[in-house]
Formats: sequence, structure tokens, C-alpha cells
Amino acid sequence: MNFETKVEQYGATLISNVDRLNAQNASELKAELVLLNNKGINNIIVDLSETKYCDSSGLSALLMGNRLCKDTSGKFILCGLQNNVMKMIKIAQLDKVLLFEENHTAAISTIKA
Repeated sequence: MNFETKVEQYGATLISNVDRLNAQNASELKAELVLLNNKGINNIIVDLSETKYCDSSGLSALLMGNRLCKDTSGKFILCGLQNNVMKMIKIAQLDKVLLFEENHTAAISTIKA
């Protein structure tokens, strides 16, 4: 499985186990995000520590997750971003739209705040 989901008190953490978030696996990420949203989970942390590359399909999946959480008054936070992934996010100017934390612990603190 490319993505592992852990549901906890604050919401859920979705852990990426892929080296490249691209057209081959972005639809799986979208499906996981929709599934969490349909379960009423509106606070989601996506841990991208293992992901070294992200293309437009991956960015689209992340934006969809952000929209799903915002539409239900929740928080969508990315953590553990590698430099190359952050560069792609900045090139697409999504650093002004998405929330980031350095690690999972910081992301949980942001949700609880």
C-alpha cells in the first residue's frame, strides 16, 4: 500500500510510502482523502517524509485534501517535506495556500491550537 492512514483523537495522519508522488499514485491519495472526509474526519496531517518528488498530479491531490478539510472547517497540514517537494510547492505558489509543519508533533500541536 502506498499510503498508510492512522485515525486518532485529533483527526488522521496519512503517511506517504512513495518515493515519487505522481500520476501513478495521486489518485490513490485522493481516494484516501475522500474516504477520510466521508468518515467525518476534517483534520488531516499528510506526512511526506519518504516522498522525494511531487508532480502536478500530486499537487492536485494535496490541494483537493486541503479543500475538503477547509470546506468542513478543519485543518490540512503537510509535514516532513523534502527540499525538492517544497521547491515544487513554491514554484506553483502553493506555499501561500497550504499549511506546513516541520514534523508530525508540530502538526498535531497546530491542530490542537
